[in-house]
Amino acid sequence: MSTANFKVESVTLIGTHVELVPLEKKHRTELLKAAADGELWNLWYTSVPSEDSVDDYIEAAILQREAKSQLPFVVIEKSSGRVVGCTRFCNIDHTNTRLEIGYTFYAQSVQRSAVNSETKLLLLTYAFESLGCIAVEFRTNWFNYASRNAIARLGAKQDGVLRNHVIMPDGSYRDTVVFSILNTEWSGVKTNLKFKLSQHAS
Repeated sequence: MSTANFKVESVTLIGTHVELVPLEKKHRTELLKAAADGELWNLWYTSVPSEDSVDDYIEAAILQREAKSQLPFVVIEKSSGRVVGCTRFCNIDHTNTRLEIGYTFYAQSVQRSAVNSETKLLLLTYAFESLGCIAVEFRTNWFNYASRNAIARLGAKQDGVLRNHVIMPDGSYRDTVVFSILNTEWSGVKTNLKFKLSQHAS
């Protein structure tokens, strides 16, 4: 299979409800406001920036973008113009035309709204239809049940669990649940996401 189209570069993705814009240092304050909506940094099983960590968080993301291993976005709610979250393409495998969607969080006030469904629709459409990915992965902490359920609702299949996959900052071990969507499954997943969005609209 040709990998000629697999060139992951900064891009802005625009939908009806959200706009995904490349993360920059200027988004610092707005990103913190989104994280403060629900004090998301207190969720021990995921990584959400706080006042103490946001600068390192943004700098690391930008460095990874320059290395072409990640492509981070802020999620902007179009109706209000405010940043309501963050997400990114990561673990980009240029040789095997695969990548992961991760580092996702949303302000508590927009969770279970159209925001996540459309964000995933925009990212997956770009991954499969513009980049020609053969698979897109999602990974999450075993204890992040909300994330696991949300990923399954997208139509992703669980591949397995990586035991003692990551050593956490407190020294504990993280078991990582791995999901994926294959290019052969994309048509059905796309239909499912569009249906979810139509329900939000109604």
